[in-house]
Amino acid sequence: MNPYPDWLSAGDNAWQLVAATLVGLMSIPGIAVLYGGLVQRKWAVNTMLMAFTGFSLVLVVWVLWGFKMGFGEPQKLGPGILQAAVGKPRSILGADNQHQAVIPLLDGAMPKFRFSETTLAYFQFVFAAITPLLFLGSVAGRISFKVWLIFVPLWSTFAYSVNAFLVWGGGFWAQPHTGVSSLFSTGALDYSGGYVIHLAAGTSGFVAAAVIGPRLARDRERAVPNNLPVAAVGAGILWLGWNGFNGGDPYFAGANASLAVLNTNLATAVALLTWVIWDVFASRERKPTLLGAINGMISGLVAITPAAGFVNSFGAMIIGVVASSLVWMSWNWLSRTSLFRKVDDSLGVVHTHGVAGLAGGLLVGVLADPHIVIYLGNGRDVKDVSNAGWLWGHHPAQILVQLLAALTIIAWDAFVTFAILKILGLFMKLRAPEELLEQGDIGVHMEEAYPDETLVTGRLDAARG
Repeated sequence: MNPYPDWLSAGDNAWQLVAATLVGLMSIPGIAVLYGGLVQRKWAVNTMLMAFTGFSLVLVVWVLWGFKMGFGEPQKLGPGILQAAVGKPRSILGADNQHQAVIPLLDGAMPKFRFSETTLAYFQFVFAAITPLLFLGSVAGRISFKVWLIFVPLWSTFAYSVNAFLVWGGGFWAQPHTGVSSLFSTGALDYSGGYVIHLAAGTSGFVAAAVIGPRLARDRERAVPNNLPVAAVGAGILWLGWNGFNGGDPYFAGANASLAVLNTNLATAVALLTWVIWDVFASRERKPTLLGAINGMISGLVAITPAAGFVNSFGAMIIGVVASSLVWMSWNWLSRTSLFRKVDDSLGVVHTHGVAGLAGGLLVGVLADPHIVIYLGNGRDVKDVSNAGWLWGHHPAQILVQLLAALTIIAWDAFVTFAILKILGLFMKLRAPEELLEQGDIGVHMEEAYPDETLVTGRLDAARG
């Protein structure tokens, strides 16, 4: 077998695998230690174990049927959006996966991939894996571990795979609909997952938190991070791992990947600083906080995700300021309303991922720059690929397309999350039993993140002896 067929680029293939590994590091250990440090001390082990098991479950689902549901041949279920809503489920196990990668509905709309299907499948897996891990932060501290093990494969199948196909796999929102209206002459733009991943996580997390119910009252009142230095390590892994998140999504190690990486870091830095400024001048305490800076950082990362390779760097800075400000207002003001007080979103995922993802996606419609080339043409019959928004491209209709795609994701994911949990609730308890909620990790797993010193050293027993 020829390990370097004519269609394979060693550089593109290597970058996609490195980018995928960076995204994988965002989940484990990134999300695991970030969330593990932010939750109460008694739930640190439970939260980290759910991150590791969720990551593993999605990989199994992905190779057995999920990848082809998101990036395969369309399963034509009916008219309209149902004609291109999801792909046909099929396994990629076996030896027939080393051929040149292709997304059937996008074949011809972009340059040919220069790596194998195995590379594409793994790259897209790490995106699929991090999504349920993100909304884990909404239900931490009370969801039953057994429910989690069943919910993740079901949600990945019926929610994530549909999201991916609709927007990335050539499905309904990836296609222009010129026969419907000139407004839909282009598809929705989601460079790397502002909608497919973050808006989905924020929506599903909020619905799941509402269905499962709040944490114990005193746990909710004492929701203080157990280890901010560990959380900072997790946040740092997220930030740098995002270079693979956005830098890998052009699928080629070219100029657009470099721009996406620069825009990612620029928007994130601006967003972090914006949040700190809001904290200093507008918060109740008028003091900067590390937790606030982390929230600003995440808001910037999430908001630039749908736009990273579509906007210029000035647009990236605008996204950082606007998104961080909107999420700060949502976190500090909207969270005081009766609905948000009633629904216990443990780590505020609906704000940092839902609001930020929606804001970033809509801002693509404003800021997409037609001078930013995603794919180079050949200068003859194939034109450069770029996209236009309102401000630089005089195409305000893109904002409406972005809004309608977002509403589709919100409606579908809310429905799927609600339906899965309600059905599971007929057969099992969605919440851990009250006595386990009191005990936390020691009751659920017989482990503690920070065991008492006497248990570790045996000094007390030695003294008694």
